[in-house]
Amino acid sequence: MPAATTTAPHPLDTFFSPSSIALIGASRDLEKIPGRLLSMLRKNHYPGRIYPINPNYGELDGLKCYPSIADVGAPIDLAIVIIPARAVLGALEQCASVGVKNAVIISSGFAEEGGDSAAMQDAIVALAKKTGMRISGPNAEGFYSEAQHVAATFSPTVDVKPGAVDLVATRRRAAIVAQSGGIGFAIKHRAKALGIAISYCVSAGNEADLGAGEFLEYMVQDSSTDVILLFIEGIRDVDKFLAAARRAAEIGKPVIVTKVGRSGAGERAAASHTASMAGWSAAYDAVFARYGFIVSNDLDEAVAIAAVLTTSPLPKGDRVAVLTVSGGAGIWGADTVSMQGMQVPELPEAMQAEIRKLLPSYGAARNPIDVTAQGVHSGGLQKSIELLNASDDIDAILVVLSLFSDTRMLFKQAELKPVIDAQRKPIVFYSYTLPSSFARATLAEAGVVVLSGLTHAGVALRRLVDYAKFSLAPPVDADAPAPDIAAHLKVTKLSEHDSKSLLRAAGVALPEETLVTDKGQLDAAIARAGLPVAMKIQSRDIPHKSEVGGVRVNIATKGEAWAAFGALLDSARQHRPDADIQGVLVGPMAKKGVEIIVGTMLDATFGPMIMVGLGGITTELFKDVIYRPAPVGAAEAAAMLGELKAAPLLNGFRGAPKADVQSLSALISQISLLAAQFKGEISEIELNPVLVHPEGHGVTIVDALVVLHLSPLGRGRREAPGEGPSVD
Repeated sequence: MPAATTTAPHPLDTFFSPSSIALIGASRDLEKIPGRLLSMLRKNHYPGRIYPINPNYGELDGLKCYPSIADVGAPIDLAIVIIPARAVLGALEQCASVGVKNAVIISSGFAEEGGDSAAMQDAIVALAKKTGMRISGPNAEGFYSEAQHVAATFSPTVDVKPGAVDLVATRRRAAIVAQSGGIGFAIKHRAKALGIAISYCVSAGNEADLGAGEFLEYMVQDSSTDVILLFIEGIRDVDKFLAAARRAAEIGKPVIVTKVGRSGAGERAAASHTASMAGWSAAYDAVFARYGFIVSNDLDEAVAIAAVLTTSPLPKGDRVAVLTVSGGAGIWGADTVSMQGMQVPELPEAMQAEIRKLLPSYGAARNPIDVTAQGVHSGGLQKSIELLNASDDIDAILVVLSLFSDTRMLFKQAELKPVIDAQRKPIVFYSYTLPSSFARATLAEAGVVVLSGLTHAGVALRRLVDYAKFSLAPPVDADAPAPDIAAHLKVTKLSEHDSKSLLRAAGVALPEETLVTDKGQLDAAIARAGLPVAMKIQSRDIPHKSEVGGVRVNIATKGEAWAAFGALLDSARQHRPDADIQGVLVGPMAKKGVEIIVGTMLDATFGPMIMVGLGGITTELFKDVIYRPAPVGAAEAAAMLGELKAAPLLNGFRGAPKADVQSLSALISQISLLAAQFKGEISEIELNPVLVHPEGHGVTIVDALVVLHLSPLGRGRREAPGEGPSVD
């Protein structure tokens, strides 16, 4: 018989589940944070040993109070520090000297203030690295471990009111990781009000040592956590964050993320609030998309999604049945579902016949299903749920009803609970009247969370449908042998000709073109390209060729080409007399195809990003673009193309032939790998347009620009298309 396996302890177990806590700066004044910290620990029945530390007291709340942590003389798993900022480092040094394993710094006045205060935080970082003591904060609101009864926070949301009974509707638990303590505990408060069971809520603060990535990793591996709610401004421990994100995707643990700091004003607030660079939102969204994170920019919406995830299995499709006791409410529910891109199909006739047996003659069984008030009294609502739950023609059920009564219920709890326990698909309950506490509590006993926002209910169902379809793309080896492009990296700026030469050296297929530096070379260049040709001025000093009249296309005769050659040179010299002109690039006119843009750029947080979108002159107008962290494989590139609003153009829109998506996906993958391999040298690559020809006929790169780090264009850039140098 094989030996029983046990889960290996995690290094942060003693942080979230300490057997002893020292409270440095403890106070008996419950109006102040130090006093509230001790009160919250005791009210929540913390089972371990508490050691108040304050030389001004002999005892606090019946506990012996120690002058310093060195006087305790017993092992301490966690120190909670709430003293003036300038005294914090000395207190932490004392903690380290007596072997304290972890610390939470509630005190503020560090990197968020800048100057000498930031230097104090740097010293805390150095201490953590030197001693191995794990430190959360400073400027943190602490954490809450519900099952372990550890309320290491001053948040009023963990206060225990005499006689109050928690509303618990879910067997599965949600954890909250937040870089804003106030918002993190607000999420917890709202989740608890709906009946969502909580495992942990942690505020990361300034992240001198422990960051959101490491806290996320803990929740991903934690067996008591089923869903994670993440509130972030910017990620510091990037590698840990990405590893945790990948692991969550691998094991199928949903992560709901809210990223703030998306606007210019939001970025400024984020930087001053937590000394964090909020980061470029498109890059964050690219990372979220790669790992299947569920993005929500609304607190109540995020909690609603968590409610459905903690009470429901994932749907197998997007066919939703809307079940109601009010015809108008049912229509509204159906509209909401439809606006989220899901189906509200008419039920099969056999199922309609079964449901009609449960309804009065004026009820409706097609979908939405109107049980009517009379049908409720004969058990029609509950029995309809049972029929829909058993059906393979429906993937989710939205129950729309009124739950305002303090005395009467539409269900018998004892009969509903077995239905919910046996549910095969999401069953989401929405009350169009404000649900009473009685209704919430009664349905919670059956395992039901009641939502009071119809749009939130619709969005939650949509997000579950999307999450159920998500599959993690296999990783791409960025350490594969890199091409030799060293000869092309010796200048500070690259023209189109230089850029294409670099790309050819990297193995990228491009049309054959000739750089003509003298009129005498023109005939040979035309013969090589074949008429008609395109001619473009080339200069490392002119990134925007069209602005100087530097582009001529569809040149059909040699005479036109000769005239164009002189005109291009004259126009460039007139507009930019200081520019160093390399010559005129002559190449064949490309065959027609769908115009796509493929580009890369560097994000300050996550590094190289690959972008694909609708190309040509419409790129800036429609901004129909999708990003992923580079590199991507061909399969992930194809998935990116499928997310574009313009995707139908590649799939044979209005009778046009299907485009060569396979060749385009291969190109996207190739460019993304090049960007990843040369992230130290290349700041941006932009191919625009790439013409995608019918299936089997490949793609043509019409124009290209590579921006090197040494270039003034390439310093600290992280723009979206239309914000960087145009390729024209």
